[in-house]
Amino acid sequence: MFKTKLLVIALGAAFAMPVLAEDAPAAAPSPVTGNVGIVSDYIYRGLTQTSHAPAIQGGFDYAHASGFYAGVWGSNVSWIADSGAVSVATGNYGPTMELDTYFGFKGTVMADVAYDVGAVRYNYLGSGYTPAAGFANADTAEAYVGVTYSIVTLKYSYGLLDRFLTTPNAGGTGYADLTVNYPVESLGATVIAHAGRQHFNIGPTDTFSYSDYKLAVTKDFGGYVAGLAYTNTNVSPSWTYGNQNWGKAAVAVTLTHAM
Repeated sequence: MFKTKLLVIALGAAFAMPVLAEDAPAAAPSPVTGNVGIVSDYIYRGLTQTSHAPAIQGGFDYAHASGFYAGVWGSNVSWIADSGAVSVATGNYGPTMELDTYFGFKGTVMADVAYDVGAVRYNYLGSGYTPAAGFANADTAEAYVGVTYSIVTLKYSYGLLDRFLTTPNAGGTGYADLTVNYPVESLGATVIAHAGRQHFNIGPTDTFSYSDYKLAVTKDFGGYVAGLAYTNTNVSPSWTYGNQNWGKAAVAVTLTHAM
């Protein structure tokens, strides 16, 4: 789930005739790329997905010259069981892995203006489980549209199923966010500022909606991208489980490698 971003770097693959190196054609990028990384705390839209514990993450992406793309991304999680969303009658811990599948289309409409339209399915894998009373199955899906102008991206994601983050009767739940990626070329780093609003469409008594904020910096060390992020939210006590506030201020460190 929308969560610390993994940086994907294109791999090169080509065949060349036996000619001088300076005359050889440039290698064509592969349409398939991959990445793997570790994070000290998996935070999605300001909420920890691992009860502030580390996670191993990674995925694969396919990108076509037309702008079509598709991919799969996974991470270990613990929030479903930690929130009490699993019925104890099932005698198991519940899903311990998130596996997202997505597809979309990216393009440009003019200089410095790009768009991204697609859909994502959040799948939670592990031993089968029965949701506890008051909770819904964790699996869900969203459609999204984003517009980028220069270094600024505005995106909106719309819930397609009648549940979100195990909250039942939440059809039409949405998330709007604004992100600025500012490159600092002299340092080879990028500074990221983000603000988002998660709205739950569950009626006038909604106590789950909240805003989240993030300030981060990333730096590429020859294919290894290190990141440091500070996140915070204004969540209500509805997001406190086992005396732990899922949306409290947190610092996360990431290290990602492209394959």
